[in-house]
Amino acid sequence: MAATGKLTDKAIQAALKSAATAGKARALGDGGGLMLEAQPSGSGWWRLRYSFGGRENRLSLGTYPEVSLKDARQRRDEARKLVAAGTDPSDARKADKAAATASAEAKRLAAAGKPGPGTFECVAREWLETVHQVKVSEGHSDRTRIRFEQDVFPWLGARPIASIDAPELLTCLRRVTARGAIETAHRIKDACSQVFRFGVASGYCERNPAADLRDALPPVPTRHLAAIVEPKRAAELLRAMMDYKGHPVTRAALALSALVFLRPGELRQLEWAWVDQEQAVIVVPSTLMKRRKAEKVNGAPHIVPLARQAQAILRELHALTGHGRYLFPSLLTGERPMSDNTVRVSLRRMGYTNDDMTAHGFRAMARTMAAERLGVAPEVIEAQLAHEVADSLGRAYNRTQYLEQRRELMQKWADYLDRLRAGAQVIEMPSKRA
Repeated sequence: MAATGKLTDKAIQAALKSAATAGKARALGDGGGLMLEAQPSGSGWWRLRYSFGGRENRLSLGTYPEVSLKDARQRRDEARKLVAAGTDPSDARKADKAAATASAEAKRLAAAGKPGPGTFECVAREWLETVHQVKVSEGHSDRTRIRFEQDVFPWLGARPIASIDAPELLTCLRRVTARGAIETAHRIKDACSQVFRFGVASGYCERNPAADLRDALPPVPTRHLAAIVEPKRAAELLRAMMDYKGHPVTRAALALSALVFLRPGELRQLEWAWVDQEQAVIVVPSTLMKRRKAEKVNGAPHIVPLARQAQAILRELHALTGHGRYLFPSLLTGERPMSDNTVRVSLRRMGYTNDDMTAHGFRAMARTMAAERLGVAPEVIEAQLAHEVADSLGRAYNRTQYLEQRRELMQKWADYLDRLRAGAQVIEMPSKRA
């Protein structure tokens, strides 16, 4: 080991004065690799020369006189200990700077009320913005974000994502199941699992603890939206709809709910620009349909053939709302479609509770009765319901297929409802489930 302690403050002051007078830098050695570079400016730079991994390296230890001779020797000795322990002092310094930067950033974000880097909330929001929002609809993404903000971030948001384990996540989820929201808890677990997988891929954590909770939550109770699928009860419902004394626009919405096979959210947002009376169809843009985000953007529109009965309803409705954008505008303002509760509330006023019939139940009614009572092929019904199924070649279902068969279906279905409403004897097809 080279001798150390060669320098003195007096020698340093003389070297600095000499460098300033000569206008040329001078180098002074203290031993152990420690050097002082005396600059013409009158200041000196402490440098440490060391060997690591078979290579010669240099490390700055600060400036003189801010860093005294005593402090420079101490820094040299600490650096040499790192080398002896197998650590490159330059790498250690970079790591310290990164940690200090991260700590400062965390404090800045905390002061601004934002999550710190590497925390569950920070990673989750990054996943929401870069992955989730790209794949799903805006509404779906908003629901996921709200679940995080209400049920996860308050307890796990500030925790480093790498330190969260399965029991800790389960405790968070049990707060949700304790209020009876079992399905929501499962959705939150699935979303957390995707965040952890993203965290693993991005280097924020090493494993996904949500994967260990596969059987830890209560199962989601099977729940079907109520629907009437028996001819006698359907006839009673149709007669009640015909006698309903509500607003004419609401009466039209009820009638078309039974005729067009659309989801309630799709029906209430229908626009007059999509109605082609000449071709007797409603062409619903793919962006309105219940599809994956990519299919909403690139998918084909959904075609709804109109039976004569549906066309007659639309002609009468056009006199009421045809001057505006929506078939079913809000009764308060025509700038928005009617509330998604309008049909449901109308059913309640007719005496049908949520356990009897729902707005969505008209789709189940059509799907079941058109197959079992009219003998319509299931694939034609599924096409009209805009359900995504696979064809024999494994491609996504083409919603423009079976168009002529669907025209026939819609007219046959409308005629069947008329016969039920009138109380005529209906000869039922043998049930395929018998």
